[in-house]
Amino acid sequence: MNNNKNVCELPSSAVDVLVVGNGPVGATIAALLGRYGVTTLVLDKLHDIVLMPRAIALDNEALRILQLAGLSEDAFEKIVIPEVKMHSPVLGQFGRANTQGCIDGHPKLVTFYQPDLERAMRGQVSRLKSVTSLGGFELESLVEEADGVVATVRDENGHSHAVRAQYLIGADGASSRVRALIGQEFEGQTYAEDWLIVDAKNRHQSAIDHIEFICNPQRPTPHMPAPGGRERWEFMLQPGESREELESPESIARLIAPWVNPQELEIERKAVYRFHARCCNRFSKGRTFLVGDAAHITPPFVGQGLVAGLRDGANLAWKLAWVLRGHAAPAILDTYDVERRPHAQAMINLAKMMGRLVMPKNKIAAFFIHGFMRTLGLTASTRRYFEQLDIKPKNTFKHGLFVPHRRGDKLVRGSLFPQAWIRTLQKQIKLSDDALGDNLTLVGFGVDPLSLLTADQIVAWEKMGGHFLEVRPRGQRSGGRCDFIEDMNHEILPLAAKGTLVAVRPDRIIMHHAPGKEAGRLLRECQSLLMSDEVTPDRVSSTINEPIRLRA
Repeated sequence: MNNNKNVCELPSSAVDVLVVGNGPVGATIAALLGRYGVTTLVLDKLHDIVLMPRAIALDNEALRILQLAGLSEDAFEKIVIPEVKMHSPVLGQFGRANTQGCIDGHPKLVTFYQPDLERAMRGQVSRLKSVTSLGGFELESLVEEADGVVATVRDENGHSHAVRAQYLIGADGASSRVRALIGQEFEGQTYAEDWLIVDAKNRHQSAIDHIEFICNPQRPTPHMPAPGGRERWEFMLQPGESREELESPESIARLIAPWVNPQELEIERKAVYRFHARCCNRFSKGRTFLVGDAAHITPPFVGQGLVAGLRDGANLAWKLAWVLRGHAAPAILDTYDVERRPHAQAMINLAKMMGRLVMPKNKIAAFFIHGFMRTLGLTASTRRYFEQLDIKPKNTFKHGLFVPHRRGDKLVRGSLFPQAWIRTLQKQIKLSDDALGDNLTLVGFGVDPLSLLTADQIVAWEKMGGHFLEVRPRGQRSGGRCDFIEDMNHEILPLAAKGTLVAVRPDRIIMHHAPGKEAGRLLRECQSLLMSDEVTPDRVSSTINEPIRLRA
């Protein structure tokens, strides 16, 4: 990787994938593509990481994707959040979410410092030979042709350069130039309220250890800790208040006085934002794809903005790699939009609902809404629905690149394969995703998959980018030929009968599963999913020099 801000030379030959935008989502996609061996060029207007915190929360799924991209658990600092509380000035605490514990080997909820994450991810990318990353380039126009995309970019000296790629990814944020050039419009709403974000530092001994929402209709205020002795407050501006007025030191000191002695306050960042709830009507067009804030913008009330972008990257990167390596037909790229857009929209809808709880319009609305929430908490089933985060939309697809789910199966096709602690043949204790690796993996539950396949079937699976793995109970040994792991805490094996084969995609989504005696059918149906070319992307050559005008 080349990340030297003084170097402005672009690769002379074509690349497989051009990524526009080197924020946390763009860098994560570059890391994933690099792990899959895809020749990738990442371009950004800026050379360096923006040293200001923006996103602040990650859930267990996001942490699992960062693990997939190659980041170790200690690659950047995190604070584990045990609970989220919602307070009413009239009714007191009316809601709570229990975020203690882990799912799939990672904490349910953490806060982090975004520059630390970006620095760690860029460091991971720098170790990948197939990825080049450059700053100082701005996208001007796109030409889509039958066999690729030609992007015209301008360097800092005003010179234009042409970059040819087989596919292009727009990871260039909410004001995406890529989105404008391909004419994908945002749909949704912009909230009328502006919010002042205040990040304070040197709060090592004083910061709270959880997240709280002060749901006061006069001044709603989310409040949370962050690594490095940091703390964040978000204050909604009242009608008639200006940005300049509220950003003044006097106003900030007054707002934070209930928590911090103004004389002890050290401000790291202050900024006014308007929150958005918007989503494109399609995440791709031809050979160009949108990810993260370029495709969807989520209000911050459930901490899912960056998480959604990371999900995009995990879903798209392996599909591009499989097409480029000849393991799959280009038609599978259509499933990126089919799988990701409904879930992204569901998260936006949840954030909008939480926004109504956080910022009721007046005291009367607050009394009834918060009172209703408190009443729901009196029964065990509804309390669990909110406290145990059952309200959060599950990352389970209804349609996409998998065999349809059968009712009653514990392993749900189109959902994430569970992750657990395992032991390898080399006696190493690690998380199971590390054993799955970067492949399409056929996992045998208590059986060696190779023992159930003919030589031709084994070759056919490997041609699809396939790998083989056997899982057995702790303490058992395998006499088989494929890679082998022990399920240390018996968390994976109870989910299916002994002898079951499970096809797990590189993004850890369950593609298919079947009894071992039906191994041949499983392989044929997976091959049909990957190699079908019934649906092909629109490949009509087009030139776009200026953004298509968006509807007001």
